[in-house]
Amino acid sequence: MMNEVVRLSHGSGGRQTHELIKKVFASKFGIDGPLTDSAILEINNQTVAYTTDSYVVNPVFFPGGNIGKLAVCGTVNDLAVSGAEPIFISVSFIIEEGFPLNDLETIAHSMAEEAVNANVRIVTGDTKVVERGKCDRIFINTSGIGTLPAGLTHISTGKNINAGDKIIINGPLGNHALAILGARSELSFSTSVLSDCASLNHLIGKIIRNCKGIHFMRDLTRGGLAAVLNELAEMIQYGIIIDEQNIPVEEEVRGLCETLGFDPLYLANEGKFIVVVDRDEENKIIEILKSDPLGAGASSIGEIGVENHKVILNTLVGGRRIIDMPSGLMLPRIC
Repeated sequence: MMNEVVRLSHGSGGRQTHELIKKVFASKFGIDGPLTDSAILEINNQTVAYTTDSYVVNPVFFPGGNIGKLAVCGTVNDLAVSGAEPIFISVSFIIEEGFPLNDLETIAHSMAEEAVNANVRIVTGDTKVVERGKCDRIFINTSGIGTLPAGLTHISTGKNINAGDKIIINGPLGNHALAILGARSELSFSTSVLSDCASLNHLIGKIIRNCKGIHFMRDLTRGGLAAVLNELAEMIQYGIIIDEQNIPVEEEVRGLCETLGFDPLYLANEGKFIVVVDRDEENKIIEILKSDPLGAGASSIGEIGVENHKVILNTLVGGRRIIDMPSGLMLPRIC
């Protein structure tokens, strides 16, 4: 990597991101094993999940949310899909000189409101102000910590997954990415699509409390469903088979994807997650998800197979195709 430079594609959540993390950060920091959304740690005989994230979304305000709401939701969700109950969050701001104070107050209000909704506390943080042109308006960094009940440490690694397990999603794909794209001022189209940005911990808590066969969870952010399923196939060394007819996508999102040349399987989401479950609990989990507004569009989209350690899509026309790990850059700065 001597003569290479960092490119926007290294932040896409796809193949280049994973290569950068493994070759530069994980190797230098001595991090072994699967790279999960939260670190699972033992502190004084208590198991905790700890996560950190940075938010550079452009634009700062978008249909369905803003960078502040996104920061809280993203941190809460990274903890929740690890099986943890989120408790505390830290928040740090890097703000460009000239950023409107009214906008900053709106962002802070959104963060406080979402923290109340998610039942977490923002307990510490930091603020830096840089010269004009040294930061694109505002960046936010968060960390979060939550407690992890006994018996749930396997959820983030997928080590209990078996062939035949079912894959369930809580709703339609692609809304966040297209809401961001439509809001960018340099583009000549607008859309009524809203970001799905939401804290999922209460919904996830319902299925954890009522189901014993949960083997894996992950939220579908950068790189979308395609990236997460490819990461999972690599982690567990099983194949994955999904059915296109069962993958929920709203009609307006589908239409925009066809017009713009996007594949919704690769688009980022901020309120969607998958859960891999024992096939005996498939119907029970779908019923629980559909009882909540954040899971009303839940669907069973496929299962864990045994062939090739790849992700295979059964298409609407009766064919099959391989869903590869995303490569290159589809949409920069969507979170």
